[in-house]
Amino acid sequence: MALYAKIAAMKRILIVKTTSMGDVVHALPVVEDILQYCPDAQIDWLVEESFADIPRLHPRVQQVFTVAVRRWRKQWWRCQTWREIAAVKQAVAAHPYDLVLDLQGLVKSAVMATWAHAPRHGYDKHSIREPLASRFYQHQYAISYRQHAVVRMRTLAALALGYAVPQNKPAYGLVGLGRHTPVEAFLALHATSRDSKLWPEAHWVALGQHYAAQGLHMWLPWASDSEKARAERIAAHVPQALVLPKLTLQQLASQMPQVRFAVGVDTGLSHLAAALDIPIVALYTDTEPAFTGVAGGRVAPAVNLGGKGQVPSVAAVVAEVSTMVSAVSSHF
Repeated sequence: MALYAKIAAMKRILIVKTTSMGDVVHALPVVEDILQYCPDAQIDWLVEESFADIPRLHPRVQQVFTVAVRRWRKQWWRCQTWREIAAVKQAVAAHPYDLVLDLQGLVKSAVMATWAHAPRHGYDKHSIREPLASRFYQHQYAISYRQHAVVRMRTLAALALGYAVPQNKPAYGLVGLGRHTPVEAFLALHATSRDSKLWPEAHWVALGQHYAAQGLHMWLPWASDSEKARAERIAAHVPQALVLPKLTLQQLASQMPQVRFAVGVDTGLSHLAAALDIPIVALYTDTEPAFTGVAGGRVAPAVNLGGKGQVPSVAAVVAEVSTMVSAVSSHF
């Protein structure tokens, strides 16, 4: 009874998870978990401005506060910077929160958590990369590194609010953007933050040609000029490949569920594809996916291929896609 009384008492909660895109996507199941055990909870989110569209995609996240740490660091001496910081601090402090949940576990996020006048919950000093952050939490929890980031965050939320740690697959809650009637296309998420994470263009071409022979169009999104140029180079060698127009994150998220599946490098859009219940094969060439790789939800599978110093083959990707699509054919 005491456990459920604690859950019932939690009415307004602030989640602090600021960066990066994939990590913010990984935090979405926490919202679903909280609502499962506290349906009336009001959940707000503090996030870096570049990734604010991610929590905004969730219909039950109410207020989204944005920070601009990446920009502020480059302009820390400007009065405008300090005015912006003061404004967001004031906006957060104006709400009467019952609990602040720092899912980031960094000093910067822990400091931001203090802007809300409510009990702060986070990882203990042995469970985060910056142990000093734990000093800012009134409530600290030991949660092993040796598990996926989604599991870590879901565990932290459960311990903080007093419900049982979920054992089921994550639900991301992007209901309104779920599966559409698919078009004969797949999504090629070729762009990422570092060149070392790229999959060779020749591999993309071979993959696109393979599926073109089966009547599937290759959709290539982009955000920067260099990404557009790469997309155009790939498309030039793939029959009926489509270089998408430049889209906002929300526009792209509304288009993505039309495809039959996605193949993507280590990029936030690959994580978003999984959150949108799109079957995806994620390709890793410079990082290990064990703890931060793409995490499939309850509908569509997600497969992580490769790792640091590895380049997944086209044949391996095709094999994984075939297995995935067969497993979820009823959803098409």
